[in-house]
Amino acid sequence: MSKYDYDLFVIGAGSGGVRSARLAAQLGKKVAVAEESRPGGTCVVRGCVPKKYLVYGAEFGASIEAAQKYGWSVDNVSFDWASLKNAVQTEVSRLSGIYENILDKNGATLFSERAEFVDAHTVRLTTSGREVTAKTILIAVGGRPWMPEIKGIEHAIMSDDAFLLDQLPERCLIIGGGYIASEFAGIFAGMGVKTIQAYRGDALLRGFDPEVRELVGKHQEIIGIDVKYYISPTEIKKSSGGLIVSFDDGSKIGTDMVMMATGRHPHTIGLGLENAGVKVDRAGAIIVDEYSRSSAKNIYAVGDVTNRVNLTPVAIREGAAFVETVFKDNPTAYDHSNIASAVFTRPPVGVVGLSEPEAREKFGDKIKVYTTGFRPMKNILSGKEQRCFMKLITQGRKETVIGIHLVGDDTPEIIQALGIAVKAGLTKADFDATCAVHPTLAEEIVTL
Repeated sequence: MSKYDYDLFVIGAGSGGVRSARLAAQLGKKVAVAEESRPGGTCVVRGCVPKKYLVYGAEFGASIEAAQKYGWSVDNVSFDWASLKNAVQTEVSRLSGIYENILDKNGATLFSERAEFVDAHTVRLTTSGREVTAKTILIAVGGRPWMPEIKGIEHAIMSDDAFLLDQLPERCLIIGGGYIASEFAGIFAGMGVKTIQAYRGDALLRGFDPEVRELVGKHQEIIGIDVKYYISPTEIKKSSGGLIVSFDDGSKIGTDMVMMATGRHPHTIGLGLENAGVKVDRAGAIIVDEYSRSSAKNIYAVGDVTNRVNLTPVAIREGAAFVETVFKDNPTAYDHSNIASAVFTRPPVGVVGLSEPEAREKFGDKIKVYTTGFRPMKNILSGKEQRCFMKLITQGRKETVIGIHLVGDDTPEIIQALGIAVKAGLTKADFDATCAVHPTLAEEIVTL
């Protein structure tokens, strides 16, 4: 008999935690999971999934308008926020239930309460006060939105709150220039909200390729977003007409709603990591080795809480690698290079591999860059101004493809397939030898 209550205790029932728990339980291990919110984690409950549904909702308005140029008569069009919000939350509940059922069907116990460390092998369930022990503990609590400590910050909402608004405001001010801020700006603007996006930097989407950043900024303005650069908020005040936000350049903006999309931090505060000997970095992220092992030999961490590559599919792969390492005696380190990702602005972005500055820093003059920009065929008749952009970066004599950057309709779908090519180390010659599918947007990548 084991001296522990469980072979594995997982803190967090998001994608990485549930995948790890399921795989371990299927091996016959005694597994438990604690979740303080709802099973499904950030992606299912308050992130990728509901957000993309809102993007779809915003896009329908533009599509209805464009349809008139394609011969469709459209009259008496209206938008009802409550209907969309309720439909999205119904789907969120369905998906969360699936995550719960996955644990149940595989024999893992789910505790619907917060767990905090007592020591390296013991956690306390904070609602019931019960203490349970485990031979191995996996931390998969993800991240949480962060808001700056400015005067009046209590008047602002964060991205988690945006899904549950009782009604849409007439005016919205979004603070931030990252993917969450840029996506929600596109959502609200597409639903008829007068939207301002304010960012302290000189271009949106810090860390992305410069040409992608420039075009996304232009597209935000095309769809009606007033983008302001080089300003940071210093205070939020309530007024008879709504809210007034003061900025460090002395300017003020009146609005009905302020949404802070200023980043996410690992959700480790109050977890009791110090009791277990688990070290974190300055941002609160759990420090792990290539096998996701923390400074405590029996405690591991996967997903956003480690602040490596904060994407749901990455957390799932890290979770699977953890089970291989710990329970199948097959040390497996997940390869975090060349991971394709997307930003669901309007139009969206798809990227994989190195940006041009990163490639030049790593390979110097051994790289070649191919680009093209054009109005997609669909936008010609509709009169939409948004353009498509493609950049392909190669390295060395064989011109191995090391980076692809796309902006335009359907680019998240396209980048998934292109990610395979980059991961496989294919060359520009391989792309050139591939026959185009015509007429498509994607054909441009093999005709560069």
